[in-house]
Amino acid sequence: MDIRVGTTDACESRLTSIVTKCPKCGNGGTFYPLQSHDLYIYVEGMGSPYTVGHRVCPNDGCKAYLFFCKHPAISLITFPSLRIDFKTENIPDRIRLSLEEAITCHAEGCYIASAIMVRRTLEELCDDKGIKGDNLKKRIEGLKSVVVLPQGLLEALDELRLLGNDAAHIESKEYDEIGEEEVSTAIEITKEILKGVYQMDTLVKKLKKLKKSKQT
Repeated sequence: MDIRVGTTDACESRLTSIVTKCPKCGNGGTFYPLQSHDLYIYVEGMGSPYTVGHRVCPNDGCKAYLFFCKHPAISLITFPSLRIDFKTENIPDRIRLSLEEAITCHAEGCYIASAIMVRRTLEELCDDKGIKGDNLKKRIEGLKSVVVLPQGLLEALDELRLLGNDAAHIESKEYDEIGEEEVSTAIEITKEILKGVYQMDTLVKKLKKLKKSKQT
């Protein structure tokens, strides 16, 4: 395989524009270059070159470094990897750690591992609420009787369980595949469930407190 490496000066129009979210602060924008050129790697049979380089977050309060690899045939790859946002206030530690691991696995493209950790998050949620049962299905049924959530999120508990089953057991095939879209959706739903269980009361109390302060 023939591989050639070259650089392009900043004055040339081929200097790559990187528009993305910052893995550190979460803000989006156009990341600016640190030096006068990117590195271009030409691989035989790939047509356009791979572009690699590093950038700086445009947020003045952040300035985090971002390394990247870009090619028309693949999505933008960054290091650190982009992560799904997760507000952790009032989330019990064991539940928080399980979902954070699911998010880390998702960011690194380990989607089966991520789905398993989403399932683990549900198991930790049941434990925290003192729900017993021979299996997760029975425990989720018990959980539904002690948490106050919209009907859609209650139904989603079973869908998350089935996705986790597919990830953990080869013979289970409720989902055609376990990929980025399935797992990112599962994580977003899990975040909403945890928000409803652990964070909504705090938000309502905060709103009421603000109301009283305005009245006085």
